[in-house]
Amino acid sequence: MQAEGVLEGLDPEQRAVAEAVQGPVCVLAGAGTGKTRAITHRIAYATLTGVVSPQRVLAVTFTNRAAGELRGRLRGLGAPGVQARTFHAAALRQLSYFWPKVIGGDPPKILESKIPVVADAARTCRLSYGRTELRDLASEIEWAKVTQTRPEDYAAAVKLSGRKPPTDVVDVARVYAMYEQLRRERNLLDFEGMLELTVAVLTDHREVAAQVREQYRYFVVDEFQDVNPLQRLLLDAWLGDRDDLCVVGDPNQTIYSFTGASPDHLLDFTRDHPGAKVVKLVRDYRSTPQVVRLANGIIDQARSETSRRHKLELVAQRADGPEPLFHEYDDEVAEADDVARRARKLLDEGVLASEIAVLYRINAQSETYESALAAAGVPYVLRGAERFFERPAVREAVVRLRGAARAGADAETDGLGLILTVRHVLAGAGFTEEAPEGTGAAREKWESLAALAQLAEDMAADNPQAGLPDFVAELEERAAAQHAPTLEGVTLASLHSAKGLEWDAVFLVGLVEGTLPIIYADTPEQVEEERRLLYVGVTRAREHLGLSWALSRSPGGRRSRRPSRFLDGLTPKTATPTPARVERTKRQGRQGPQPCRVCGRPLMTAIERKLGRCEDCPVEMNEGLLLALKDWRTEISAEQRVPAYVVFTDATLQAIAERDPDTLEELAQIPGVGKVKLDKYGEAVLALSRDR
Repeated sequence: MQAEGVLEGLDPEQRAVAEAVQGPVCVLAGAGTGKTRAITHRIAYATLTGVVSPQRVLAVTFTNRAAGELRGRLRGLGAPGVQARTFHAAALRQLSYFWPKVIGGDPPKILESKIPVVADAARTCRLSYGRTELRDLASEIEWAKVTQTRPEDYAAAVKLSGRKPPTDVVDVARVYAMYEQLRRERNLLDFEGMLELTVAVLTDHREVAAQVREQYRYFVVDEFQDVNPLQRLLLDAWLGDRDDLCVVGDPNQTIYSFTGASPDHLLDFTRDHPGAKVVKLVRDYRSTPQVVRLANGIIDQARSETSRRHKLELVAQRADGPEPLFHEYDDEVAEADDVARRARKLLDEGVLASEIAVLYRINAQSETYESALAAAGVPYVLRGAERFFERPAVREAVVRLRGAARAGADAETDGLGLILTVRHVLAGAGFTEEAPEGTGAAREKWESLAALAQLAEDMAADNPQAGLPDFVAELEERAAAQHAPTLEGVTLASLHSAKGLEWDAVFLVGLVEGTLPIIYADTPEQVEEERRLLYVGVTRAREHLGLSWALSRSPGGRRSRRPSRFLDGLTPKTATPTPARVERTKRQGRQGPQPCRVCGRPLMTAIERKLGRCEDCPVEMNEGLLLALKDWRTEISAEQRVPAYVVFTDATLQAIAERDPDTLEELAQIPGVGKVKLDKYGEAVLALSRDR
């Protein structure tokens, strides 16, 4: 490719970036404005015009996926020799190369996880923690190391930053100090140590620094708003006294300050590099004008100085699309059910499942949406989080509940009822009535256990006679039905893990005070970072965008919640004081246990309620129909690229074969055959029934 050809198709601002081949350069790039396109074309243009050879360029980003995308685009532009790596990958490569020359001996082993060493350090300090607390301690040590805080300075640094430690500050400092001691004794190197050691080698060995700086003369750093102090230290060591540096970032997408990242490196770039060229990319090619307008409105309300400096107001380039939809619900179950219904509608209209996302603030919110999507026959995949029923806290809780059911916990806790029985068992797994303060694994564990307690409340509301065995059976059925599909599905993700991604349709859910902003966002800076999280969520949507909240957590609960303050003044005027409410569809509840259709006895398990009879009751079944239904389901699941259970579960197929319906009305009476499935599959099922 010729150099001038690289510039073709760029908008004026992108072209300005590409032609600014000499540093220092600061690119302030809003969401969807083509920043990757701009910086890859800049690198290609610089190499094709002879400003720098590809081998002398180092492009640094934060994820292996992003680094791979940079390399792929550069190859297509005629610059295949450019090095595109993460900070850690670049540091490890250099450290491995120079180790024999400047240090010698056996190189340290890279720690994939701090938790085992943190556990040993805690035991040595005579402290006892569970796995979730150990994970929080490991994260806290990581924060201390990236901010260059030593163990003896940890308490003062926490106080100065307003950070909430996962446990007593003195204990954290003790474990941190012992962790470092054990790590050195065992010749281990964590990721932060890898960066520190690389900086030390470059600082203490001039010949090494000279060789690295000769090799890399041209630097590009993506997502510069996410750089932490340790990464900045390494970047400065690479640069030396040179300034051939191009940084790219968006201060409106600063959402990782809790890990030590700071937008100040981006916002203060011109102060640190006087005379730097600044280019703003504001033409949004991703989202419709309606989505862009809402995103701008969210940032316009920002109150912090960080959010106001170098303000970027996006300018939409796409054609008009639908207005963002705001929905208020009575409870979270209703919210999830309607989101699942609307996702199903999008699928029926031709939107790919992989182009739909449901985004929430905390991972513990996923369970309600997993259940709702599965019930609506919508395949889904989880990103950045374990499936709800595979989370360690949930697995432990289910084991405890199963054991309690077998031991007759209902009798042992006579009079407490299902709700209190479940809470009693969950207390043994660490559940408390009050949520723990702070962030991290302890909070996520509590939210997961609280979700189980809420499921018990839902079951008790639907069936006041339900006992612990029924609840355990319900959990096992849910776990089986929610096995992650291997095919494409609607993405369920936290707002943090959604950064850098985009979809045709996005549902932002759970937008209430206490969740967004999160309840432990105490300082104005922390609240403004929560606002930026919402901005990131909004800007993930290309065309369809839904924002919703529920006034109570559970059906029938007190409707005391209020929508997120970040939506103030942004909801449609026709929806004041709140957007039009979508009433919750009442579930098919009964005032007592469902009777067996054969013997009339109460049905006590989930599988019995699906079949409509006791498992041991004699019943005639059309075996030929059951086999035909299973073959048909296999064909449909392959054709629609969804798991078989999404079409119909085994229990539903068995119930159909037992009842052998002749009409749509009879088919609709079978549990598991809702209106959507009746409309979609009803005639096909009846045709199979008539043939047999």
